[in-house]
Amino acid sequence: MIEDGGPIFRQVAAEIENSIVDGSLPEESQAPSSNELAAFHRINPATAAKGLNQLVADGVLYKRRGVGMFVATGAREQLLKRRRSDFADQYVRPLMTEARKLGIATRELAAMIDRWEEQR
Repeated sequence: MIEDGGPIFRQVAAEIENSIVDGSLPEESQAPSSNELAAFHRINPATAAKGLNQLVADGVLYKRRGVGMFVATGAREQLLKRRRSDFADQYVRPLMTEARKLGIATRELAAMIDRWEEQR
């Protein structure tokens, strides 16, 4: 999981977000502790804690004093909403821009996508 792609604490946060989105870490379940994450990924516990605290600041996790961090109610929907918006910005907008440059109409583009999906 830990790669050469951005700060490690953000990668830790992204891993937990992925677990929430895919359902393997359901709402109201306990998130891994900073020590568990640090041991698993062989990173500094403070780095793991920074990733967890970022998720707390984003409202994805919440702290129960003396118990640990838990997935907030509505976290999955919040993450899906943000990721759908990011998806549109990162993929759909550039796709549409390039299609316009090439003279590909929206319906033709949709048909291309449908054909590609059928061939998979």
